[in-house]
Amino acid sequence: MRKIAIGGDHAGFPYKEPIIEWLSTNGFEVKDFGTYGPDSTDYADFAHPVASVVESKEFEKGVLLCGSGQGVCITANKHQGIRAALVWDLPLAALARQHNDANVICFPVRFIELETALASLEAFLSTEFEGGRHQTRVDKISY
Repeated sequence: MRKIAIGGDHAGFPYKEPIIEWLSTNGFEVKDFGTYGPDSTDYADFAHPVASVVESKEFEKGVLLCGSGQGVCITANKHQGIRAALVWDLPLAALARQHNDANVICFPVRFIELETALASLEAFLSTEFEGGRHQTRVDKISY
């Protein structure tokens, strides 16, 4: 079973349960790293644990949520083995996988409809990395 880690701050909280439900319904094993309520929180407290378990390959991919998506994306990308992508539509989700081999998808909950986020997540999880010239570029990310 494919394992997905998810987390986000208070601004991302409204989309977390619907995304977890979609993932579970579609055969993914999901671990929720919080937050577990709408009270104000710090995005890094959830982005670091998700990034860590994806980086260690304990989980295949990660989903991060915050208001703009920027905070969780910046935080996750501090981890050497993470390629987190800020996504707000389907083409970006597919390209993040095809060209960048992204392993964490970050949603700007205040700027994306839930239906678009779910469709983008489906595209992200079902799209393969193309490799080839893109592998050469991805290899240059870490040094």
